[in-house]
Amino acid sequence: MSDPRRIEVNDASPDGAVSLYSKRKRIQVKSIAGRFQTIRNITILGTMGLYLLLPWVRWDGQQAVLFDLPGRQFRIFGLTFWPQDFLFLSWTLIIAAFALFFFTVLAGRVYCGYVCPQTTWTRFFQWIEHWLEGDRHSRMKMDEAPWSASKILRRGTKHVLWLALAFLTGLTFVGYFSPITDLTTRIFSLGWGGWEMFWVGFFTVATYGNAGFMREQVCLYMCPYARFQSVMFDRNTLIVSYDEERGEPRGKGAKKKQAENANPLGDCIDCGLCVQVCPTGIDIRDGLQYECITCAACIDACDDVMDHIGKPRGLVRYTTENALEHKPSSVVRPRLIGYGAALLVMATLFMASLYGRVPLQVDVIRDRNQLYRTTSTGEIENIYRVVVLNKGQDAERYELLLEAPQGLSMVTSKQFTLEGGQTLNLPVTVSYDPYEIEVPSSTIWFTVRSLDDPDLEKRHESRFIAPGR
Repeated sequence: MSDPRRIEVNDASPDGAVSLYSKRKRIQVKSIAGRFQTIRNITILGTMGLYLLLPWVRWDGQQAVLFDLPGRQFRIFGLTFWPQDFLFLSWTLIIAAFALFFFTVLAGRVYCGYVCPQTTWTRFFQWIEHWLEGDRHSRMKMDEAPWSASKILRRGTKHVLWLALAFLTGLTFVGYFSPITDLTTRIFSLGWGGWEMFWVGFFTVATYGNAGFMREQVCLYMCPYARFQSVMFDRNTLIVSYDEERGEPRGKGAKKKQAENANPLGDCIDCGLCVQVCPTGIDIRDGLQYECITCAACIDACDDVMDHIGKPRGLVRYTTENALEHKPSSVVRPRLIGYGAALLVMATLFMASLYGRVPLQVDVIRDRNQLYRTTSTGEIENIYRVVVLNKGQDAERYELLLEAPQGLSMVTSKQFTLEGGQTLNLPVTVSYDPYEIEVPSSTIWFTVRSLDDPDLEKRHESRFIAPGR
């Protein structure tokens, strides 16, 4: 089968000039069943199900996952993260990057083939297409057939369902940033804001275009991962490969013809199924190509053919370049162990930090206009501003405590209540009477403790400045 990206003679203009850009030929993917496609279906259904259902999950009476940008807070299963918690987002992105590196070193573009959003949505669009228009050959015949009532009905229904799924995608995405129950209710009253309408419309159009029309073009030309993945490959990376030594020379025909041939043919019967089932339209028999998304559809197709002709499976399989060349090969190697160890350490530290996170923030800002001041009664005072943020979702009662050398006292209201997400700026005065006791400049500690949960407290260090002798 010819490469759909090859420049053909038909691309020449009437004056004989050849275009450098060939017209895209639509890839009609043949449906195939097999062990790897079963795994793909499970991961794709899980990915789509998680995306669509997660905004509807409730936790303590609230949406479990909500990124409230106007309120500057992210709520994730009872935990509330604020801009001050940006470090956790950084950790999450770094861990995700190392996980991608780890799996790429292990098995190439396995992420692309099994959980990538482009793969997931394209797969759903293909299922709708297969359901309404039939398998590959039926769709190709329909493409060439003249328009009829049946063709209009099938094509029209397909595009309506595509748009419905694309709209659901956009609605769900916005539902992560705006409460989805309220967002869905306001559809019928036309009560959406301008930004909500824009983003729902944007993701509807983007999903409809990417998964319905562009498909493999996103993987081939738009996805940066396809370009830099080779940096993480080595000769022991598991990749989908064709066993050329076993399969060549190719030849069509029954076993009888093969047996009569003076030079016995290889196991490949050149049926072309490995190309027909490939979502990016490549021929795996041409060797490793950056377009391969490691979906293993060609493995399942080839294994099925081998079963029918009585040959062992594995002509196309997950293997390494070294294994194909009969060289020592080991999937577990220092590079993989290094990525795995770094990933494990970072994930452990992240979970420990998350577990030990206190939903309370205390900042103490000392008055820098003057080191200290002397009151009319002769007392020495330092002025502070204690900023307390309740990083939880529920109201809490707190008390403010002072740890300081003997003689220092705090003049302020010591108990207060904060709603979830509320911030309090509390002016605090710490003083002593120099006629009763001499207090040198020293370190002091402010402690904010919850009256509802004694284990919830936060300490902050500051400095008390006293006049020198």
